[in-house]
Amino acid sequence: MTPQYWLRWFSLHGVPRLVLRVQSRRGDTFARMMGPEGIADPHPYIERMRAQGKLVKTPLPWVTCDHALVRAILRDDRFGVRSSARIEIPKILQKFANRVPPPANPADPPAMLRMNPPEHSAMRKPVVSAFTPRAVKKLRDRVETITEELLDAMPSGGSIDLVESFGSRVPIAIIFEMLGMPREDQERFLAWGEDMTPMLDVGISRRTYGRAMRSAQSLNDYLDLHIERLRREPGEDVLSNMVRSGDLDHYALKANASILIGAGFETTANLIGHTVSLLLGHPEQLDRLREEPDLWPNAVEEALRYEPPVFITARSALADLDLEGVHLPQGSMVMLSLAGANRDPAVFTDPQRFDVARPNAGEHLSFSNGVHACFGASLARMEATHAVRSLFERFPDMRPAAPPRLRQQLTFRGYSRVPVHLGRSAHVTASTVG
Repeated sequence: MTPQYWLRWFSLHGVPRLVLRVQSRRGDTFARMMGPEGIADPHPYIERMRAQGKLVKTPLPWVTCDHALVRAILRDDRFGVRSSARIEIPKILQKFANRVPPPANPADPPAMLRMNPPEHSAMRKPVVSAFTPRAVKKLRDRVETITEELLDAMPSGGSIDLVESFGSRVPIAIIFEMLGMPREDQERFLAWGEDMTPMLDVGISRRTYGRAMRSAQSLNDYLDLHIERLRREPGEDVLSNMVRSGDLDHYALKANASILIGAGFETTANLIGHTVSLLLGHPEQLDRLREEPDLWPNAVEEALRYEPPVFITARSALADLDLEGVHLPQGSMVMLSLAGANRDPAVFTDPQRFDVARPNAGEHLSFSNGVHACFGASLARMEATHAVRSLFERFPDMRPAAPPRLRQQLTFRGYSRVPVHLGRSAHVTASTVG
């Protein structure tokens, strides 16, 4: 990697990484939540911060775990997004760092995740039509077909890793079709996505950042060719619509294609993994779903509340402002714990309990809110509901083969492995009896 990349890592991650380590040794609750202990089990740290008040000052940002305040900040146009917990460096070094722009990626502008209105609105416009309720309804047949194909390929009575064989496969197949990409390239994208998603965390290592940049460059090279092909032969897919709109230059097209791939795949894969793992760990809840199958959509909402695929996000004050009796100067960062908001006892009764029949499970903030609310939320819900229900119906005796393994990431919180013994396939059993 070039010196410019290492300087950019230092600005974005190096100094925050050092500060978090120092503060963690001093026992700081937020720093420990952002480290290995918090990744393993963040909720004790969340509750400690909740006990300190609605808005808590830490050595780096302000933090809130309060449902009402998180929702209010997400909807408040006095707050906006920025690329990361950037530590300011001298202007001459900034100029040097930016001499070689990074490969287009989900973590830096002009990816719409990192842009504010009005630029964000212009980028979002050609995309949202692909995620309307009508459009998602049309995709349901493809979700059903892909799910059936994956289930048919699973070994009756065998053991698999559900993330590798199922959870990641449904959403990557759908997002590939939506972006007009050939199915045979999915394996490359799964590997690139694994490398790049840590970029949205704070304080990642130089090695992790370097690996992410290399994969981002490989993705850029791929998208260069793919976008040029769509310019010559546009289809009806969402990326063709973005190209046709003329609203985005080539670099912005690549940045926003990468965020569509990441958001469309990573979030749903995490949701499927969490939902399966939660139901395997709460067999009484799975029994209730078998008795009351109409609860399946609500069960997915409860999984979203209990283990949100996106754990934490951030907003920066766009001007000096007052919030909860605190004066925040322009540029002040507030970390918003979506996981904390989703277990706020002021909103959810007995919030530490997983309950597929929870009447207000849908009040979670797992898909954010305001202008940056996830436009793929309805698609993710539909994919996860159908995929997980079909999995348990096909393999009713499925059980854990080993404890699931979490990725060492906090922002996109999910499992790298969910090993299971499938048990006998209901299709095989039915045909044998017949």
